[in-house]
Amino acid sequence: MIKKEKSSIFNWLIIVAALGYFVDIYDLVLFNVVKKESLEYIQQLKGIDIDVKNTGIFLFNCQMVGMLIGGILWGVWGDKKGRISVLFGSILLYSLANIINAFTFDISSYAVVRVIAGIGLAGELGAGITLVSETMDKEKRGYGTMIIVTFGALGAVLAALVGAKGQMLVGLIASLTGYTFQNWQVVYLIGGFIGLLLLLLRVGTFESGMFKDMKTHGVKKGDFLSLFRNKESRSKYLYCIMIGLPTWFMIGVPVALSQEVFAEELGINGISNGTAVMFAYLGLSIGDLASGLLSQVLRSRKLVVYLYLLLSLILLFVYVFLLKGISVEAYYSICFLIGFCAGYWAIFVSIAAEQFGTNIRSTVTNTVPNFVRGAVLPITMSFTALGGYTGNMTSTLIVGLVCLALATFATYKVKETFAKDLNYFETL
Repeated sequence: MIKKEKSSIFNWLIIVAALGYFVDIYDLVLFNVVKKESLEYIQQLKGIDIDVKNTGIFLFNCQMVGMLIGGILWGVWGDKKGRISVLFGSILLYSLANIINAFTFDISSYAVVRVIAGIGLAGELGAGITLVSETMDKEKRGYGTMIIVTFGALGAVLAALVGAKGQMLVGLIASLTGYTFQNWQVVYLIGGFIGLLLLLLRVGTFESGMFKDMKTHGVKKGDFLSLFRNKESRSKYLYCIMIGLPTWFMIGVPVALSQEVFAEELGINGISNGTAVMFAYLGLSIGDLASGLLSQVLRSRKLVVYLYLLLSLILLFVYVFLLKGISVEAYYSICFLIGFCAGYWAIFVSIAAEQFGTNIRSTVTNTVPNFVRGAVLPITMSFTALGGYTGNMTSTLIVGLVCLALATFATYKVKETFAKDLNYFETL
């Protein structure tokens, strides 16, 4: 009876964490879905000229800066005050930020709100993975992280669908309230209110036993700088970040720049970024499901990462050399495959969580994926700079090979952590 009750608690914890990451990904992607529409509305409302492309890049960078800051803040907070407080605080912050964003009509305020939203978005995945990793049986925790990331990736699909079909909701809201919102406002409002609803569902979730036990030992907790004070910790931490680079290269360059760059390069008319992202995240979700299951079957994290890096390498060459003149439908199929090959995100985050002790685990698990997300900036900047000399396709190949090489080397250097006992402390 007790075992069944405990299992039900674990299941509820996984469901809540998965829903949180679903909303997190929805809100992470939604800005890129509605940025053009929202900026054009502000331009028309204010009667001013706005460089939509560069302003959009600036606002996205503001969001990424917020996520880098938030990764550190929430990570340290999770180690010092508990994992549950991060789950509640992060979703409250980015939900309120997105509701406010629906009523933001100038660029300065828009930038501030995206920074705040980024800070909030930074805490959700790390807190959920840390909590599940420390709560579930060490032999089965891979299933928990697999479910969280697999379901969470579908949030991008919802963002793309709402962004494309939002006018239907605009009409419904207008008929109920008499107020006509813009499509982009509805997209932000949905993200905000879904987050607040999820906040209510989280009442009753419980804290990690490992974290509570840590209180009785008086160990030093959440010291971010301690990760860099000795060579072993510093190297291990940087390796964890490097393992995730190919995922955000694949999503941030070939997929995210489909419409602006690669449609012309490949001679394909009618490509939509939103649709490309939707198919990529569908692939990402299925890839995460497959990688999680395969990790449990093989009883290894590293072997699965090697396999997915090999698949990514093959697909990179296909993308660069074999897609000229294909149909739009075939291109979207390639985006799906790109997402699938990048779908070792659950394994990557699990590796990070399992490399370090309980007193620094939240800090690591929150900062590592957010630093990888932030790496999309130097990755895209390198792609752009190199493309000016070599052309976009050659630049894609070179930057992609560098990311894959770094990830392969880092995977070789880290220790296998499948079924590792996580109930221990680091000396900080």
